[in-house]
Amino acid sequence: MAAGAVAWLLLWAAWLVGRLAADFSDAPFSAGVRATCSEIILRQEFLKDGFHRDLLIKVKFGESIEDLQTCRLLIKHYIPPGLFVDPYELASLRERNLTEAVMLSESFNIEAPNYLSNESAVLIYARQDAQCIDCFQAFLPVHYRYHRPHKKDGDTLIVVNNPDLLMYCDQEFPILKCWAQSEVAAPCALKSEEICQWKSMQYKSILKNLTVQVPVGLTIHTSLVCSVTLLITILCSTLILLAVFKYGHFSL
Repeated sequence: MAAGAVAWLLLWAAWLVGRLAADFSDAPFSAGVRATCSEIILRQEFLKDGFHRDLLIKVKFGESIEDLQTCRLLIKHYIPPGLFVDPYELASLRERNLTEAVMLSESFNIEAPNYLSNESAVLIYARQDAQCIDCFQAFLPVHYRYHRPHKKDGDTLIVVNNPDLLMYCDQEFPILKCWAQSEVAAPCALKSEEICQWKSMQYKSILKNLTVQVPVGLTIHTSLVCSVTLLITILCSTLILLAVFKYGHFSL
């Protein structure tokens, strides 16, 4: 009787060990890799004051990334209707080698107000930070659009969502296996027609979303603003006409 109990106990112990070993071997390999993966941290902030700002984007990889010279980072940003990016300004900055950004939206009106505008997309090829061996950074000049006047509050809030982060390396890195979610086709470089398969990377953002307050007019000031504008227009036009008749030389 005792020998039978011992035999059953040994069989149960062997089954339990085998089951644990099977569960361990069936665990995803990525779980073990992720445990040793360093985080990708993204931070974006607005520089300057007023209606014309610079959007600064910084991306920091873990210290385990040793050779980022073979990697390129592409940021796909979605600009909300309350802001706009001037494509002519981007072209000028590209000529001076100050940024590598290009608009993706074809039909785009920089003069349209907020309520007549749509979201636009921009591709930004980030550059390595000279002061940080495992960091990339990029900047994008953005401008506020005109908004409808409000009845009470003189400010409106614009929310800038976090961008898509794409990465392409000439060789494989563990971080690509850790945080790559899917592949996205995009030009390999700003002036290249070659298409590369970029890895869409998962990252941790310092801020959930970037927000900015924009001052707007009040509807109760409509009559006052229209009246003052009309009076100034009439006054300036009158002064111009007087100057023309006084100092102008007319020949019949």
